[in-house]
Amino acid sequence: MLNLKTNQSGAMFVTALMVTAIFLASAIGLVSLGLYRYKLYLQETAKQQVLHIAEAGINYYRWHLAHAPNDFYDGTGGDPGDPGEPYGPYEHNYTAPSSDLTGAFSLEITPPVGSSTIVRIKSTGWTDNYPNIKRTVEARYGIPSSAHYSFLTNANAWFKENASISGEAHANGGIRMDGLNNSLVTSLKETYECGYSNGCCTCVPVTDCWKPSRCPGDACCSQTKPGIWGAGAGSALWNYPVPIVDFNTITMDISQFQASALAFGPSGGSNKGYHIIFQPNGTFDVYKVNTLKATLSQFNDDWTAFVKIAEEINTQTLLSNYPIPANGQIFFEDDIWVEGTVKGRATIVAAVLPDNVNKRKTIYINNNINYLARDGNHILGLIAQKHIKVPRHAPTDLNIDAIILAQNGHVYRSKYDTPRVTNSITVYGGILSYQEWSWKWVSGITVTDGYTNTASIYDPQATYAPPPSFPTTGEYVFISWEEK
Repeated sequence: MLNLKTNQSGAMFVTALMVTAIFLASAIGLVSLGLYRYKLYLQETAKQQVLHIAEAGINYYRWHLAHAPNDFYDGTGGDPGDPGEPYGPYEHNYTAPSSDLTGAFSLEITPPVGSSTIVRIKSTGWTDNYPNIKRTVEARYGIPSSAHYSFLTNANAWFKENASISGEAHANGGIRMDGLNNSLVTSLKETYECGYSNGCCTCVPVTDCWKPSRCPGDACCSQTKPGIWGAGAGSALWNYPVPIVDFNTITMDISQFQASALAFGPSGGSNKGYHIIFQPNGTFDVYKVNTLKATLSQFNDDWTAFVKIAEEINTQTLLSNYPIPANGQIFFEDDIWVEGTVKGRATIVAAVLPDNVNKRKTIYINNNINYLARDGNHILGLIAQKHIKVPRHAPTDLNIDAIILAQNGHVYRSKYDTPRVTNSITVYGGILSYQEWSWKWVSGITVTDGYTNTASIYDPQATYAPPPSFPTTGEYVFISWEEK
């Protein structure tokens, strides 16, 4: 006889086992999935953590450069790489300050190449728990050169009606801005005494007076003006007062430059200096200037009286043609005249050592200076111990592709007793003038001598790729960041 009760119990038992098995399989699957997801979570967390560790490596080396700006070897004292190649790797352990996270980062440092000031810091981070999970970031830092200014002076400045300036301008004196500006214009001064040379003509008795004066006796023209003022349309970009730009920080150590430069001594005898003509093949001709043409009556160094000065080459002798040296440094212990087409990167300094205020040297820009191309591959720095001067006989339309620095004097075109009004002067690069700067002289709004139209155009390549050995300002600043 068939026992239905027993058969039903067995069937129920089998069913229970199947349900249990399914439940256990599901539970195990859920637990496995949970563990898998937890593992993924830990890995994703590690990916975020190693990014922070890699960034910690960047921050560490930025701190290191702040204390040792020229140490690209992480304090090892070695130089294990070739120019343009990264140094390292340099590995450091890492412990998070607010948790138990530990790991490490590895650094590769690519120092500046040539006259660039840009250093590349590449940092790879990982944790101790997940050493195979790594992330790499690279940051670029650079020290801005003083060439990032389109215009900079330690004195007052006046941008007249037909003047335009593209790029940042700053004066440690006041600024009268009647021209056009498309970038920041800043001044150290909240107010300043605007004198005759800046077109202010209220007669007041003072002892320190710019002459010749339009006022009788010992009085001179002066008005108290805001730090920046004038009829220019770009006043939204005017800012004053701002901190001083210390000219001591952009004064080159001439003796150090001379020691590593292609150097030319005093021209000697009755010779008057040197004439340099850049050639489009990356070389330059050097002439010894034998005689100058007749003197011209013009303002003296202080712009206080007329004196006779000879400044135009009469006779000269070719010395030789020279390639621009590999380091780009060229030194003349004499006055020089510069012109031509520049291929490559060079800095010329005209000075006499030891420094003597009565023997300082001037650079004359007597003709056009052009870059082979304005693409950052060609750049010229002109540094004069005294003045950077455009003489009366320079072309009626003059182009100057260069960063020009007068360490102790003016960047200027003088006022002559026999005036010559010319059309335009354009500087592509920067004007840095310790004393007052001027390309033209006016009576009211009428140009009576010099260049009617003036333009200063900022060279965007010059901030972090200045002319060789050109003075830099400040510390390393952030340029870019990317994950590799």
